[in-house]
Amino acid sequence: MQYIIRKTMLYETGVEYGDYTMNHVQGCAHGCKYPCYAYLMKKRFGQVKTYEQWTEPKLVSNTLELLDAEIPKLKGKIKSVQLCFTTDPFMYGFDEVTQMSLAAIKKLNAAGIKCTTLTKGISPIELGELCRDNEYGITLVSLDENYRRNVEPGAASIQNRISALKALHDIGCKTWISIEPYPTPNILDQDFNNILDAVRFTDRIIFGRTNYSKVANSYKGHKHFYNEYAKKVMAFCEDNEINYYIKRKTITEE
Repeated sequence: MQYIIRKTMLYETGVEYGDYTMNHVQGCAHGCKYPCYAYLMKKRFGQVKTYEQWTEPKLVSNTLELLDAEIPKLKGKIKSVQLCFTTDPFMYGFDEVTQMSLAAIKKLNAAGIKCTTLTKGISPIELGELCRDNEYGITLVSLDENYRRNVEPGAASIQNRISALKALHDIGCKTWISIEPYPTPNILDQDFNNILDAVRFTDRIIFGRTNYSKVANSYKGHKHFYNEYAKKVMAFCEDNEINYYIKRKTITEE
């Protein structure tokens, strides 16, 4: 594992999952090929030069010290903290990242700050020992393991992801699913109902389109496709008493 030092850790963001976020790793070994928004942004601002460099993660070694300094100053302003916006808190195969994430969540919870996580790795069962206001999520855009190996080559298997999250749900934790970026049929033709059925246990579903993709945008009727699938998510969630959120620009005028 490589290490870096940063000057700040917590920062305000406009994402749906938390008003503040922290990114205590630079890069991500999952190597997603959607394309990856986080990589595109880091490359744009010159923090990484190549995708290979991005997939060699660097852990911020002074993460906990930064939190000790910043939490007292910000805890009156923060409603929740998202782990993470540009990396993965439970990066598959990197136990040091997972342990740092657990330690960070404990610190934030001790200050009365709720945390929300999103991973393509394995959500550790130790999360069940932490604050029950926390929310734990996974990204799930397909049940097709061959597709997962192609577009999320370094991530945990789909079934292991689901099983770990359901284990947390079964002991009373709040869970959620991010079905984003959902592929158009010219990328992957699949039965959407099977995905919804697989996550029927969860408390919340977020659905979003594939962005920054010429292939998705080339699909004839892609606007109609996403509008209809957003309706399917809403209907499924309403029927099963699941909270939902449709990402901005997923529903558009045809």
